[in-house]
Amino acid sequence: MSRFSSRLASAKAWVEPAALPDYLDPSTVAGNASLEQKRLCLNTLGAYGLGDKDCFAYAVGARIRLTELRYETEGERIEVVAVAEVQACKEMLNGAGTVHGGCICYLIDNCASIPLVTLGLMRGINGVGVSQAMSVFFHAPASINTCMRITATSIALGTRIMSSRCEIKDKESGRPIASAILTKMQPGPPAPPARL
Repeated sequence: MSRFSSRLASAKAWVEPAALPDYLDPSTVAGNASLEQKRLCLNTLGAYGLGDKDCFAYAVGARIRLTELRYETEGERIEVVAVAEVQACKEMLNGAGTVHGGCICYLIDNCASIPLVTLGLMRGINGVGVSQAMSVFFHAPASINTCMRITATSIALGTRIMSSRCEIKDKESGRPIASAILTKMQPGPPAPPARL
C-alpha cells in the first residue's frame, strides 16, 4: 500500500514518487526544500512530465532545469515555490518563429505541478494527481533566443483537488510571457466494466 494517506492513493507507482527512477541531480537545485524532496520532484518530472524518449514533447521537457525549490511558512500555512528555466529551441516554435502556445501550456503543466508534489510530500498526502483545468494568459511572445524563467507557487492542496499559479518571464529582461492557474485532482478509482 502507498505511504500516502489520501483516500484515493493506491500502490501504483504513478502516485508514489519514491518508486520512480532517479532523474537529474537534486544537489544542483537551490532552496530550503530537503534533498529528498528535490529528488522526488525531479523523479516525478522525469517520469510523468517527460516519460520515454518517444513520448509527446520529450525534447522540450528534457530542457526544463529546476533551479530552486523552497517553502515559506506563515503560521500553519505552507507555500511551496519552484523555479525552473528552459531555453527556447526550434522544437518549441510555431510557424511564426515564436514559442507555440501549446508548448507554453506543456511547460506550465509540468512546472506548476512541482510545488504540489513537494507540498504533498511535506504533508504526507499524494500531491501528484492529474491535470483538471488550466487558465492561461499570454502576455508576449518568446523567440528562440529567450531563456524562460518559470516560477510556480502552490495555492491549495486538498485530498481531492489542488491548485498552483505559474508565471513565465524572459529571464534576461523580466518581461512577462504567460501566467496561469493550474488545477489538478486525484483520479477516482477505475470504473467497473460495463455489463452487457
